[in-house]
Amino acid sequence: MTPAAPAPIAVPPVSDLAATWQHLLLLHARVENKLAAALQRRHGIGLSEFRALGHLAASPTSELRMQELADKVGLNQSSVTRLVARLSTADFAVRDLCPDDKRGVYTVITETGRTRYAEASRTYEETLNAALEEARQADPQLAAALTALGAAR
Repeated sequence: MTPAAPAPIAVPPVSDLAATWQHLLLLHARVENKLAAALQRRHGIGLSEFRALGHLAASPTSELRMQELADKVGLNQSSVTRLVARLSTADFAVRDLCPDDKRGVYTVITETGRTRYAEASRTYEETLNAALEEARQADPQLAAALTALGAAR
């Protein structure tokens, strides 16, 4: 005698909020891939490098503590250390010790880094606009998610 199959568990319907969130996640993944490819191809930098340069360029002192940069870019301490090493190798940033606290390390954007960020910013904006418009036209559900995102502003 074969055992009876277990009764199927009723799966609750997906809420409108959860469905919109899933579409936003899909949109995010698609756009991030396009941004990463465009920045790498045209400027030789990745998204994390671009975003780090942006935060450094926006800082009134052109520098941020490593932990502050990690928080702004969304990386852990070891990942931001590798990121800053890449920026330093490319002459986009330098490390500097805090004069008041020798344990504190800052990342300082260089003029080369500021120039690369300015150039890459145009590519970022163009690619972002094109990717969002492409998503809007290709998928009605993503278009709805974009509309919902715009309404949340």
